[in-house]
Amino acid sequence: MGNTVAREDFEWVYTDQPHADRRKAILAKHPEIKALMKPDYNLIWVVVLMVFAQLIAFYLVKDLDWKWVMFWAYVFGSCISHSMTLAIHEISHNSAFGNCRAMWNRWFGIFANLPLGLPYSISFKRYHMDHHRYLGGDRIDVDIPTDFEGWFFCTRFRKFIWIVLQPFFYAIRPLCINPKPISRLEIINLLAQLCFDVVIYYYLGIKSAFYMIAGSILGLGLHPISGHFIAEHYMFLKGHETYSYYGPLNLLTFNVGYHNEHHDFPNIPGKNLPLVKKIAAEYYDNLPQYNSWIKVLYDFVMDDTISPYSRMKRKLKGDVKQD
Repeated sequence: MGNTVAREDFEWVYTDQPHADRRKAILAKHPEIKALMKPDYNLIWVVVLMVFAQLIAFYLVKDLDWKWVMFWAYVFGSCISHSMTLAIHEISHNSAFGNCRAMWNRWFGIFANLPLGLPYSISFKRYHMDHHRYLGGDRIDVDIPTDFEGWFFCTRFRKFIWIVLQPFFYAIRPLCINPKPISRLEIINLLAQLCFDVVIYYYLGIKSAFYMIAGSILGLGLHPISGHFIAEHYMFLKGHETYSYYGPLNLLTFNVGYHNEHHDFPNIPGKNLPLVKKIAAEYYDNLPQYNSWIKVLYDFVMDDTISPYSRMKRKLKGDVKQD
C-alpha cells in the first residue's frame, strides 16, 4: 500500500494539442456538424428544475436527524450538486442562450450556482476558457496539478486522500498557478451566493445549510461522478492526452464524458456531442475510451505508474490571451 510511483515529473510535450487539427479534418469531411453548433434551450429548463429540486430538498431535510442529513447529502445532494457544476460548465460555453447573449449566460450561471452554496460559476468560466485554448499550458491551465500534488500524493493511500480532497485542490490551484485579478462579476457572484446562503440558514436552519455545502463538497470528492476529473486528461496510455467516457453517468452530467468530442467542438452543447461521435465515428471509435468512472478511480489509486504527475504539459509560445 505504500509503494511509490515511478513518475517524478509531468510528461512534457512539444507539440500542439490534437483537438484543433482533428476539428479541422472532421469539418472538412463532415461539414454538417456545423448545424450542431447552436444553443440548447432545454438546458435552461433543466437547470431551473434542478434548482427547485434542491430547494425542496433543503426544506425536507431541515428537521431530520443529523445522520439522515448526512445520508441524503451524499446520496442525493452530492449527485445533483455535481450535476449542477457540469450544467455551469455548459453555461460557461454559452450553451444556454448562445454566444450572442453572452451576459445572459453569465447571469444564468450565477443563478445555477445558488444551490451549490459556494461561489463558483464566474471564476470557473474564466479559467475554463484557458483550459480549452491552452490545454496543458504551463502556469496557465489550472486543471494541471501543482508540483506539490505530483510529488506528495505518490502512494496508493495518498492518492486516495487526494481524490477525497479534490474540491480543495481545485479551489486553491488557481491561486497557486495562475492568480487573476478579481472581476466585477466574481464579486456579484460572491455577494449573490452569500445572500442566498444567509436566506437558507435564516429560514430553514443549520441542517439545510449544512446539507447544501456538504452535498457540494462530497459530490466533488470521493464520488462516482468525480471519476470524470481523472478520466478526462490523466495519461493512462502514453501519448494520449484526452479520453472519452461513454457510460450511463453521461445522463447526469450533460455528456461531459464525451470529452474528446467536447474539446474538438467546445461550441457544441453536450446534448449534441453523441451526434458528433455518430457522424464522425471514424475519428473517435479507435481512440482510448472508458465505460466506468468508478474503475477509473480504482485504477488511479491502485496503479503505481499513475499519479497526479500523469499529465501532459506544454511550454506556451507567443502571446497568451486570458479571460
